[in-house]
Amino acid sequence: MKSLPYFCRGEVIRGFGRGSKELGIPTANFPDSVVDNLPADIGTGIYYGWACVGNGDVYKMVMSIGWNPYYKNTKKSMETHVIHTFKEDFYGEILSVVMVGYIRPERSYDSLVEALITAISNDIEEAKAKLELPEHLKLRKDNFFTSVPSSSSAVPSTAASTSQTIMNGH
Repeated sequence: MKSLPYFCRGEVIRGFGRGSKELGIPTANFPDSVVDNLPADIGTGIYYGWACVGNGDVYKMVMSIGWNPYYKNTKKSMETHVIHTFKEDFYGEILSVVMVGYIRPERSYDSLVEALITAISNDIEEAKAKLELPEHLKLRKDNFFTSVPSSSSAVPSTAASTSQTIMNGH
């Protein structure tokens, strides 16, 4: 994947509400305008990298890109699980991510609890380990994370305005 690392940001929108409620693994969802602008070589699957909410700290993350076969989604999504416990939701905030590497393809599962949650937990552990590599750790300090617009100054999330915040190779 020539496009990795891939840098992008956008407003956190409400998703399906399944991450926290059904899985116990909260996710932050990007608007369609961010998903639709992914490079062609970034296919569906599970990725790992770094994430920052607003002007906050930078944390490890895993991201699912795709249609979530278990749920049979009809629209492609980017769902980011920031590996940190936040005190409250951050809908409307700006989420900045650097996708560093690829873990595995998207799969369908027979059961929610046993198979899907186990796979996600394994993805999180793999991401934590891989992000400790020196070449990945340096991206945590990238100036991309220090140039984050605050949510109060961010323009509403529309295809026209959000395209200004979609970037790579800054």
